[in-house]
Amino acid sequence: MGTKALNFKMDEADILDMKQVAAVFNMSITDLVKRAVSEYIAELKRDPFYRLTVNVEEASVEESEDILEEIEGLSDDDLTIAATERIIV
Repeated sequence: MGTKALNFKMDEADILDMKQVAAVFNMSITDLVKRAVSEYIAELKRDPFYRLTVNVEEASVEESEDILEEIEGLSDDDLTIAATERIIV
C-alpha cells in the first residue's frame, strides 16, 4: 500500500503539545499522529453502532433512525457477536 500526504489544521496549542510529547519520546509528530489515529480508529470500530452498520451499504433516514433506536436498547451481552454468516445473492 502506498503512502499519501494529508494536510489538516489544528489549534496552535495542540500542535505545541504534540511537539513536546513527541520530543520527549524521541519520535516524529507524524508517528505520534499515526499512532493516535490508529488507536482511535480501533476504538471506533469497537463501537456498537459501527459494528452493526458497517455492512449496511445504503439505508434511508428512517431505517437509520430505527437502527439507532434498537442499538440504544441493547446491552453489552446483546451486542456480542456469537456467529457470522454471509449469504451471497
